[in-house]
Amino acid sequence: MLNKYARAFFTRVLTPFAAFLIRRGVSPDTVTLIGTAGVVVGALVFYPRGEFFWGTVVITLFVFSDLVDGNMARQLGRSSRWGAFLDSTLDRVADGAVFGGFALWYAGNGADNVLCAVSIFCLASGQVVSYTKARGESIGLPVAVNGLVERAERLVISLVAAGFAGLHKFGVPGIQYLLPIALWIVAVGSLFTLIQRVVTVRRESAEAEAEAGAGESSPDEPGNAPRGSETTQNRSRNSSRGRDTAPDRPDAASRGSEAAK
Repeated sequence: MLNKYARAFFTRVLTPFAAFLIRRGVSPDTVTLIGTAGVVVGALVFYPRGEFFWGTVVITLFVFSDLVDGNMARQLGRSSRWGAFLDSTLDRVADGAVFGGFALWYAGNGADNVLCAVSIFCLASGQVVSYTKARGESIGLPVAVNGLVERAERLVISLVAAGFAGLHKFGVPGIQYLLPIALWIVAVGSLFTLIQRVVTVRRESAEAEAEAGAGESSPDEPGNAPRGSETTQNRSRNSSRGRDTAPDRPDAASRGSEAAK
């Protein structure tokens, strides 16, 4: 949901910075790798110690690399399957580090097993939500649904809540409860989104199979006469000419189609 509105805005804002990096000879893949490394360090160094404010500051500085590298690739005209694969793969690494950092905190000094489990669920469900769309598209389905909570929503809700929760160490009372609330919101929203995508893939799969079945079983259409009658007619014509035929022998056309399979 946020992707639709926020991505275009930040793309315009970050275009000059992307152009600056291009002039300095920096490649989009380098930006992707550095951005992911920064997010992982910020999440796994600061969050397990309860330093949510500074961890969020570090992560925020690097998380926009996801927009910068794509902007650079478009400016360079180098959009490629490799770049898309690398970007998508490292996004999963960054997401895992963020929620893994939360889980480590609650498993340690945070001392809350329930929130540790919720953090792990957020980590796992986020990966599966992304997988359902990718897997559905890989088998030829459009997966025409985005869902309630996508990656942008998961990160914005979690990072904003973590940043504000970190202000508790600066003397702001009661604000530490924002992070647990945010984790529950992300967990429930991710589950709802996962169900949305699974239901959509099931519906689209059934529709595709029904269309394929209808296309194969339409005997009244021209060119779909039963093979048996065709073979009988050919044999009668050939026998009338006094020639014996071998109807099962493949001709050049059938060999070509077989090779194409």
